[in-house]
Amino acid sequence: MESMNHIVIKKVHFDYALLIVTALLVMIGVVMVYSSSAVLAQEYYHDSYHFLKKEVTFCIIGFGAMMVMIKIPYKWLRKAAYPLLGITMLLLLLAFVPGIKSVVSGASRWIRIGSFSFQPSELAKLITIIFLAYALEKKSSKIKTFGMGFLPQALVVAMIVMTILAQRDFGAAFVIMLIAAVMMYISGVRSLYLAGAAVSLIPVVYFLVASVGYRRQRILSFLNPWNDRYGSGFQIIQSLVSFNEGGVMGSGLGEGVQKLFYLPEAHTDFIFAVLGEELGLIGVMTVILMFAFLIWRAVMITSRTPDLFSKYLAFGITTFIAAQVLLNICVVMGLLPTKGLVLPFISYGGSALVTMLMSIGILLNISSHKLVKSEE
Repeated sequence: MESMNHIVIKKVHFDYALLIVTALLVMIGVVMVYSSSAVLAQEYYHDSYHFLKKEVTFCIIGFGAMMVMIKIPYKWLRKAAYPLLGITMLLLLLAFVPGIKSVVSGASRWIRIGSFSFQPSELAKLITIIFLAYALEKKSSKIKTFGMGFLPQALVVAMIVMTILAQRDFGAAFVIMLIAAVMMYISGVRSLYLAGAAVSLIPVVYFLVASVGYRRQRILSFLNPWNDRYGSGFQIIQSLVSFNEGGVMGSGLGEGVQKLFYLPEAHTDFIFAVLGEELGLIGVMTVILMFAFLIWRAVMITSRTPDLFSKYLAFGITTFIAAQVLLNICVVMGLLPTKGLVLPFISYGGSALVTMLMSIGILLNISSHKLVKSEE
């Protein structure tokens, strides 16, 4: 126990409900990754289990990392905030180094060493949360000031975001900016500063979209995908067809047609559409309710945190998970322009899965600490 002005922090059991729903979502993800990728893997790798085996490996690493996050004192993260930030920036910069970087579709987002590949922007989301939780707690007494409460944190976030934008990863950059804005708002940073930053970003966002052809085309395709149904609008149209074909009950697990080279990114960004086709409305609603339950448990943990650092940390992670879930589902259902964002715990991808499981580990760690009155 740790004394805190007549209050102590007592170790209790962590939130088993959060752990169980996370494990169930990961299990659904493993099944859907195999279902959506088997034909693709057979065609390109001559092994229908290629992506399944890699996903299982990611799960083992991810749950191992989650257990580490559960065991170590979460206050260590406060002490490690600056070193972690430095390591993350180094990893982001390594994605530009010839011989290490891996360029896919013109985007330099991955580090590759031998058969190992890693996407630093996924880790950057979590490290940004840790850094902001530390900085906002440290400056809580001056949080209303521009020079201490807003500007230093904004500059660090801008540095991370600009590096990620240089990798052509607009989705990750947007998520980090969203998380930062929400965390600064709930910590008490003046709304005027946040609103001013948002307004100043409008021309920047317009330039980033208007000056890059594929981003501009994504916006146009979002507004009317049928204008270019065999080009930029093809992916979202095929996604909508998947949900339509699924109906209420679905076509059956493994029986979907859209994953057979009709729907691009079927096992990654658009895996929710495959789930909709094969498991139908019932499957879609089940997964959405599971995510809602997970986010609710995360909110409950946030409301019971024993100190300011853990409060900001838990709130940031909750925002991170909720934003990724909401954005991915909205994109797949045609409610937002296409972005390169995976569905947490379900989409194929090691960097995202390991980062998300580490985030859950931190939440479970925080949930195992409870404030009680001191007997003194």
